[in-house]
Amino acid sequence: MKTNKYLVVAVTVIVSMLSVNCSDDSSPSVDYSGTYVLQDQMARPAINTVFIASGAPKDAFNVAIPSQMGSAYQGIFQSRLLALNAGYTTNALGLDAAAFTGILATDVLNVKTSGTTTFFDGTNVLTGRALADDVIDVELLLIFGGPAGTSNPTLTSDNVNANDKTFSNSFPYLASAW
Repeated sequence: MKTNKYLVVAVTVIVSMLSVNCSDDSSPSVDYSGTYVLQDQMARPAINTVFIASGAPKDAFNVAIPSQMGSAYQGIFQSRLLALNAGYTTNALGLDAAAFTGILATDVLNVKTSGTTTFFDGTNVLTGRALADDVIDVELLLIFGGPAGTSNPTLTSDNVNANDKTFSNSFPYLASAW
């Protein structure tokens, strides 16, 4: 009986060693050949989701060249903005519907290489995005808040006012996993 136990342990150890050492991963090769398809353009969170309908328009938007997005989609964005907020005149940035949706329709994330990088802090607008930026609240404020940002107060916040975890002080600065 003891011999069988030792035999089982020995076989288990040998099989484990062989399965761990089956390949030489010291220089893994990565194959980048093939066809890649852009599935979703989402530089500014929720903008594509809210302003472009699913199906053919969204598929076309997702493969549009950013420099051509504004002229191709501004009218669609404006139509949707006015459907969401029929009372829209200007927003906290002083932009009327055409100007605001022209910016939104070009769905790129601008990044300022010097100075403040933020989605919107009251002074700096779309100069990038910091992890702590409350992007959804900013977007809701600009869509529903009116010229002073105080119109429709129940529609200008998602009421999620902080991240559930503290961001790290070292790269990549993300909060730790649960």
